[in-house]
Amino acid sequence: MRIGCPKEIKNNENRVGIIPNAAQAYVNAGHEVFIEKGAGLGSAITDEEYVKAGAKILSSAKEVWDIAEMLVKVKEPLESEYELMRENQIVYTYFHFAANEPLLKACIERKIISVAYETVQEGYSLPLLKPMSEVAGRMAPIMGSYYLGKTYGGRGILPMGVTGVAPANILILGGGTVGTNAAKIAAGLGANVTILDVSLERMEYLSEIMPPNVNCVYSDKISLENYLKTSDMVIGAVLIPGAKAPKLVTKKDLKLMKKGAVLVDVAIDQGGCFETSHATTHTEPIFAIDDVVHYCVANMPGMYANTSTFALNNATIKYGLFIANKGLEKACKESVAISKGVNTYKGVITYKPVAEAFELEKNYKDLDKVL
Repeated sequence: MRIGCPKEIKNNENRVGIIPNAAQAYVNAGHEVFIEKGAGLGSAITDEEYVKAGAKILSSAKEVWDIAEMLVKVKEPLESEYELMRENQIVYTYFHFAANEPLLKACIERKIISVAYETVQEGYSLPLLKPMSEVAGRMAPIMGSYYLGKTYGGRGILPMGVTGVAPANILILGGGTVGTNAAKIAAGLGANVTILDVSLERMEYLSEIMPPNVNCVYSDKISLENYLKTSDMVIGAVLIPGAKAPKLVTKKDLKLMKKGAVLVDVAIDQGGCFETSHATTHTEPIFAIDDVVHYCVANMPGMYANTSTFALNNATIKYGLFIANKGLEKACKESVAISKGVNTYKGVITYKPVAEAFELEKNYKDLDKVL
């Protein structure tokens, strides 16, 4: 199979879909790998490293898209890339369709096969979402701490406090991969940390592994409102695989919060879990509503591109090789995990939560019926 990897063009997206180790794995399995010139530079990977791994360097993104049977990326195709997508082409990347109807319609119109990292599922695990959830989760308290600075409209509170001055109160919504990693870092900073979750089993687990300055509390509206009143930072870490994130904090709720408090919406790729959120970029990462600072960067791990790129490739290469070796149709029949990753297939939606997000059930078909 001909496998291509173009340079990412999203704002300050410095990750790359294929690292030299992965390129070599594809080549050793008998496939051809084509990398756009300079695609890895944002992750400190040179073209020469790709060549040594057996890949071929092409001078433009169009050349890569034109030759590839399977495109391996990091972020969803942007509008300028829609016309490059070809019928029956496999595009293997993060899509987050539930927050991007124009992209969904473009993929249907172009009749590509979209294999979405975020919905590949092994049992209850999302193995291709997990590494970036770890990165974003660990980043969240750091970025929130930075924007708590008065210079940026924050409360001017140092999260860890100092002698004689109490640390910040950090509230985390959701105790999954993002929330767990956020809590570890926030606790390490010395803040008072509270995790709200609805799973008693998960809270029991977190209570056993977390340090004493982390408390787990059952999440309901009254608890949420009470903690919003006392929190200096709130990290949104909720996830419904492939579907829109629930709006847990409304615009009205902002009135309960302290002036200069910071919201970090890690769920923004799936539409965000704060009603007032909208996607921002690393160039303009924050905005304020009702004196509450919002940090809603849609590609947080792109800031730490080298770490993120290698962590992502460690996870994606397994499934990428399986698709390349078997072909998409056979791979789906032999791997439930990969079949769950197929969100659109040659003009139809094959992942139900995506269809439901935009009331497009008439465009939905079960993947087994269309293969």
